Amino acid sequence: MTPQIIVMLTHHDVTVPDARETFRASADLPVQFWGFKDVGLPKSEMEKLVGEFREAGKTPVLEVVRFDEKDLREAAALAADCGIEYFTGGGFSEGVLATVREAGMKYFPFCGRVGGSPIKLTGTAQSVVDDAVRIREQEADGVDLVAYRYTGGDPIALAKDVVRQLGQENVILAGSVNTVERIRQMHEIGPLGYTMGGALFESSFQPGGTFRENLEALVKINDDLAGGLR
Repeated sequence: MTPQIIVMLTHHDVTVPDARETFRASADLPVQFWGFKDVGLPKSEMEKLVGEFREAGKTPVLEVVRFDEKDLREAAALAADCGIEYFTGGGFSEGVLATVREAGMKYFPFCGRVGGSPIKLTGTAQSVVDDAVRIREQEADGVDLVAYRYTGGDPIALAKDVVRQLGQENVILAGSVNTVERIRQMHEIGPLGYTMGGALFESSFQPGGTFRENLEALVKINDDLAGGLR
Protein backbone atom coordinates (compact mmCIF):
# COMPACT_ATOMS: atom_id res chain seq x y z
CA MET A 1 0.00 0.00 0.00
CA THR A 2 1.33 3.45 -0.95
CA PRO A 3 0.88 5.74 2.07
CA GLN A 4 -1.30 8.78 1.50
CA ILE A 5 0.07 12.21 2.34
CA ILE A 6 -2.28 13.88 4.83
CA VAL A 7 -1.48 17.58 4.59
CA MET A 8 -2.12 19.41 7.85
CA LEU A 9 -2.50 23.18 7.64
CA THR A 10 -1.01 23.43 11.11
CA HIS A 11 2.21 24.50 12.77
CA HIS A 12 3.08 23.72 16.39
CA ASP A 13 -0.31 21.97 16.80
CA VAL A 14 -2.29 25.08 15.83
CA THR A 15 -4.11 25.71 12.55
CA VAL A 16 -2.36 28.51 10.65
CA PRO A 17 -4.38 31.74 10.33
CA ASP A 18 -4.11 31.81 6.51
CA ALA A 19 -5.14 28.17 6.08
CA ARG A 20 -7.66 28.89 3.31
CA GLU A 21 -5.19 30.93 1.27
CA THR A 22 -2.50 28.29 1.77
CA PHE A 23 -4.87 25.56 0.61
CA ARG A 24 -5.99 27.48 -2.48
CA ALA A 25 -2.38 27.95 -3.57
CA SER A 26 -1.85 24.16 -3.61
CA ALA A 27 -5.34 22.72 -4.17
CA ASP A 28 -4.49 21.52 -7.68
CA LEU A 29 -1.70 19.23 -6.47
CA PRO A 30 -2.43 15.47 -6.38
CA VAL A 31 -2.97 15.22 -2.62
CA GLN A 32 -6.33 13.82 -1.50
CA PHE A 33 -6.28 14.27 2.28
CA TRP A 34 -6.20 17.77 3.81
CA GLY A 35 -6.65 18.58 7.48
CA PHE A 36 -6.22 20.95 10.40
CA LYS A 37 -6.50 21.10 14.19
CA ASP A 38 -9.54 22.18 16.19
CA VAL A 39 -7.62 25.21 17.51
CA GLY A 40 -6.40 28.33 15.73
CA LEU A 41 -9.48 29.32 13.72
CA PRO A 42 -13.05 30.28 14.67
CA LYS A 43 -15.71 27.73 13.77
CA SER A 44 -16.99 29.84 10.89
CA GLU A 45 -13.55 29.78 9.26
CA MET A 46 -13.23 26.03 9.82
CA GLU A 47 -16.55 25.51 8.07
CA LYS A 48 -15.41 27.63 5.12
CA LEU A 49 -12.10 25.74 4.97
CA VAL A 50 -13.84 22.36 4.87
CA GLY A 51 -16.20 23.73 2.24
CA GLU A 52 -13.21 24.61 0.07
CA PHE A 53 -11.72 21.15 0.62
CA ARG A 54 -14.96 19.53 -0.52
CA GLU A 55 -15.39 21.86 -3.49
CA ALA A 56 -11.91 20.81 -4.63
CA GLY A 57 -12.80 17.13 -4.21
CA LYS A 58 -10.53 16.62 -1.20
CA THR A 59 -11.06 14.49 1.94
CA PRO A 60 -11.30 16.70 5.08
CA VAL A 61 -9.44 15.55 8.22
CA LEU A 62 -9.54 16.98 11.76
CA GLU A 63 -6.88 16.01 14.31
CA VAL A 64 -7.43 16.72 17.99
CA VAL A 65 -4.65 16.93 20.59
CA ARG A 66 -6.93 16.99 23.64
CA PHE A 67 -7.92 14.19 25.98
CA ASP A 68 -10.62 15.41 28.37
CA GLU A 69 -13.94 13.72 27.62
CA LYS A 70 -15.83 17.02 27.47
CA ASP A 71 -13.26 18.52 25.09
CA LEU A 72 -13.34 15.44 22.89
CA ARG A 73 -17.13 15.48 22.62
CA GLU A 74 -17.07 19.18 21.76
CA ALA A 75 -14.43 18.56 19.09
CA ALA A 76 -16.43 15.68 17.62
CA ALA A 77 -19.55 17.83 17.46
CA LEU A 78 -17.52 20.57 15.78
CA ALA A 79 -16.18 18.08 13.24
CA ALA A 80 -19.69 16.86 12.47
CA ASP A 81 -20.96 20.43 12.01
CA CYS A 82 -18.07 21.28 9.68
CA GLY A 83 -18.44 18.19 7.50
CA ILE A 84 -15.21 16.43 8.44
CA GLU A 85 -14.71 12.90 7.05
CA TYR A 86 -11.84 11.67 9.26
CA PHE A 87 -11.81 12.51 12.98
CA THR A 88 -8.36 11.68 14.36
CA GLY A 89 -6.37 12.05 17.56
CA GLY A 90 -7.52 12.39 21.15
CA GLY A 91 -8.17 9.41 23.37
CA PHE A 92 -10.77 6.79 22.47
CA SER A 93 -14.25 7.74 23.69
CA GLU A 94 -17.50 5.86 23.31
CA GLY A 95 -19.31 9.20 23.29
CA VAL A 96 -17.15 10.40 20.41
CA LEU A 97 -17.66 7.10 18.60
CA ALA A 98 -21.43 7.61 18.77
CA THR A 99 -21.14 11.14 17.33
CA VAL A 100 -18.75 9.95 14.63
CA ARG A 101 -21.05 7.12 13.58
CA GLU A 102 -24.10 9.38 13.47
CA ALA A 103 -22.21 11.88 11.28
CA GLY A 104 -20.73 9.22 8.99
CA MET A 105 -17.14 10.08 9.87
CA LYS A 106 -14.14 7.75 10.18
CA TYR A 107 -12.59 7.58 13.66
CA PHE A 108 -8.83 7.18 14.26
CA PRO A 109 -8.00 8.05 17.92
CA PHE A 110 -4.48 7.99 19.34
CA CYS A 111 -3.36 4.62 20.67
CA GLY A 112 -1.12 4.05 23.67
CA ARG A 113 -0.38 6.43 26.52
CA VAL A 114 -0.19 9.82 24.79
CA GLY A 115 0.16 13.18 26.53
CA GLY A 116 2.26 16.25 27.19
CA SER A 117 3.16 19.21 25.00
CA PRO A 118 4.64 18.46 22.56
CA ILE A 119 2.94 15.09 22.86
CA LYS A 120 4.87 11.95 23.68
CA LEU A 121 3.98 8.27 23.51
CA THR A 122 5.11 6.27 26.53
CA GLY A 123 4.84 2.74 27.88
CA THR A 124 5.99 -0.60 26.53
CA ALA A 125 5.66 -1.45 22.86
CA GLN A 126 3.31 -4.29 23.77
CA SER A 127 1.05 -1.94 25.73
CA VAL A 128 0.76 0.33 22.67
CA VAL A 129 -0.05 -2.60 20.38
CA ASP A 130 -2.57 -3.98 22.88
CA ASP A 131 -4.27 -0.59 23.12
CA ALA A 132 -4.46 -0.33 19.32
CA VAL A 133 -6.12 -3.75 19.16
CA ARG A 134 -8.53 -2.77 21.96
CA ILE A 135 -9.53 0.41 20.12
CA ARG A 136 -10.28 -1.55 16.96
CA GLU A 137 -12.27 -4.10 18.94
CA GLN A 138 -14.37 -1.20 20.26
CA GLU A 139 -15.24 -0.44 16.62
CA ALA A 140 -13.08 2.57 15.85
CA ASP A 141 -12.01 2.57 12.21
CA GLY A 142 -8.34 2.59 13.10
CA VAL A 143 -5.70 4.35 15.18
CA ASP A 144 -3.53 7.45 14.99
CA LEU A 145 -0.01 6.38 15.99
CA VAL A 146 2.58 9.01 17.01
CA ALA A 147 5.44 6.62 16.37
CA TYR A 148 8.27 9.17 16.25
CA ARG A 149 7.15 10.56 19.60
CA TYR A 150 7.64 7.13 21.22
CA THR A 151 10.06 7.28 24.18
CA GLY A 152 10.24 3.57 24.97
CA GLY A 153 12.11 2.04 22.06
CA ASP A 154 12.29 1.67 18.28
CA PRO A 155 9.50 3.67 16.59
CA ILE A 156 9.79 1.75 13.32
CA ALA A 157 9.48 -1.65 14.98
CA LEU A 158 6.51 -0.36 16.97
CA ALA A 159 4.76 0.99 13.87
CA LYS A 160 5.31 -2.27 12.00
CA ASP A 161 3.83 -4.22 14.90
CA VAL A 162 0.73 -2.01 15.01
CA VAL A 163 0.25 -2.28 11.24
CA ARG A 164 0.74 -6.04 11.39
CA GLN A 165 -1.95 -6.37 14.06
CA LEU A 166 -4.51 -3.93 12.62
CA GLY A 167 -3.87 -3.94 8.87
CA GLN A 168 -2.39 -1.16 6.77
CA GLU A 169 -5.69 0.61 6.05
CA ASN A 170 -6.38 0.98 9.78
CA VAL A 171 -3.30 2.99 10.80
CA ILE A 172 -2.36 6.65 10.35
CA LEU A 173 1.14 7.77 11.37
CA ALA A 174 1.34 11.29 12.84
CA GLY A 175 4.01 13.60 14.16
CA SER A 176 7.60 14.39 13.16
CA VAL A 177 7.59 12.84 9.69
CA ASN A 178 9.94 15.57 8.52
CA THR A 179 12.81 14.03 6.51
CA VAL A 180 13.21 12.05 3.30
CA GLU A 181 14.44 9.10 5.37
CA ARG A 182 11.31 9.13 7.50
CA ILE A 183 9.14 9.27 4.39
CA ARG A 184 11.04 6.25 3.10
CA GLN A 185 10.23 4.53 6.39
CA MET A 186 6.54 5.32 5.85
CA HIS A 187 6.70 3.29 2.64
CA GLU A 188 8.48 0.50 4.49
CA ILE A 189 5.79 0.47 7.19
CA GLY A 190 2.88 0.99 4.76
CA PRO A 191 0.14 2.74 6.78
CA LEU A 192 -2.97 4.26 5.24
CA GLY A 193 -1.27 7.64 5.46
CA TYR A 194 1.00 9.98 7.36
CA THR A 195 0.42 13.56 8.42
CA MET A 196 2.64 16.41 7.29
CA GLY A 197 2.36 19.97 8.53
CA GLY A 198 5.23 21.76 10.21
CA ALA A 199 7.86 20.37 7.83
CA LEU A 200 6.11 22.03 4.89
CA PHE A 201 5.93 25.40 6.66
CA GLU A 202 9.58 25.07 7.70
CA SER A 203 10.76 24.36 4.13
CA SER A 204 12.18 20.94 5.02
CA PHE A 205 12.10 19.60 1.45
CA GLN A 206 12.76 22.73 -0.60
CA PRO A 207 14.95 25.00 1.55
CA GLY A 208 13.79 28.60 1.32
CA GLY A 209 10.81 27.56 -0.77
CA THR A 210 7.12 28.29 -0.32
CA PHE A 211 4.60 25.91 1.21
CA ARG A 212 3.51 24.90 -2.31
CA GLU A 213 7.08 24.31 -3.48
CA ASN A 214 7.73 22.09 -0.47
CA LEU A 215 4.51 20.17 -1.04
CA GLU A 216 5.44 19.69 -4.71
CA ALA A 217 8.81 18.30 -3.59
CA LEU A 218 7.08 16.03 -1.06
CA VAL A 219 4.67 14.66 -3.69
CA LYS A 220 7.63 13.83 -5.95
CA ILE A 221 9.51 12.12 -3.12
CA ASN A 222 6.42 10.10 -2.20
CA ASP A 223 5.77 9.11 -5.84
CA ASP A 224 9.41 8.18 -6.45
CA LEU A 225 9.48 5.98 -3.37
CA ALA A 226 6.21 4.32 -4.39
CA GLY A 227 7.61 3.65 -7.86
CA GLY A 228 10.78 2.12 -6.44
CA LEU A 229 8.74 -0.37 -4.40
CA ARG A 230 6.56 -1.58 -7.27
